[in-house]
Amino acid sequence: MSRRGWALFVSMSVIWGVPYLLIKVAVGELDPVLVVFGRCVLGAAILLPWVVARGHLRGITRYWKPLLAFTLLEMTGPWLLLSIAEQTLSSSLTGLLVATVPFVAALAGRLVGEEERLSPVRIGGMVLGVIGIATLLGLDVAGAQWIALGAVVLTVIGYGTAPLIISRQLSQVSGVAASAVALSITTVVYAPFALPRLDQVAEVSGRALLAVAALGVVCTALALALFFALIREVGPQRALVITFVNPAVAVLLGVLLLGEPFTLGIAVGLPLVLVGCVLATHRTRSSDPAPVVVS
Repeated sequence: MSRRGWALFVSMSVIWGVPYLLIKVAVGELDPVLVVFGRCVLGAAILLPWVVARGHLRGITRYWKPLLAFTLLEMTGPWLLLSIAEQTLSSSLTGLLVATVPFVAALAGRLVGEEERLSPVRIGGMVLGVIGIATLLGLDVAGAQWIALGAVVLTVIGYGTAPLIISRQLSQVSGVAASAVALSITTVVYAPFALPRLDQVAEVSGRALLAVAALGVVCTALALALFFALIREVGPQRALVITFVNPAVAVLLGVLLLGEPFTLGIAVGLPLVLVGCVLATHRTRSSDPAPVVVS
């Protein structure tokens, strides 16, 4: 890759490993609805004027149905579910579990005919990943955390299937434009629930408010712009590799900055899940898949 490609890759690997830390900090003091609403307001406020000025929204209304589906699966549902999950789960465990998105993406692509036959290598990678997940759940999860785990599972399903809508029905739409519209829709959806809770903002610390601001500005607006620049620079296949680095960043930040324990489950499960992801997304054909956006 070029120097620019490497710079974008490293930036995205770090930026999309950070949200789990920020969400954990924010939901410690704020209602999850407010966290998602604040993130979307800031992201939309930055990206929407940008895509409007460049004319990227012309004709986008004819794609309103797939855009709504993409919004629900990529942002409206997952971001609230992640915030709810991190009220109970550590940011380290959450980030590592979300790393299983490539498994869902591969299976979903196979079911709708976008994937070639799953090779023994890819199937072996999925099996290895499942073993890693089972290790995590068996060693690190208490009984009261199963509802939070269910929220993460639904998040993974959303993240794993949303790219199919991009590749099948939104291929003619700018990725940043689709994201700006999705952020705006999610803002409108959550506004009736978030606005009555705004009185919480006066009672929280600057740390929590800064976490929400960083989620919206850095991990949403900036990250989406950089991610699609990365795709243009290196192609979606290589851009996908950030999926394997993000959870390691999430675990490292959780341990170092939040004092979360580096458990036996993480020590054993992390390498198994990451190696499984690498094998599960191994491709023998030359065509590039739709990128999986995990944030």
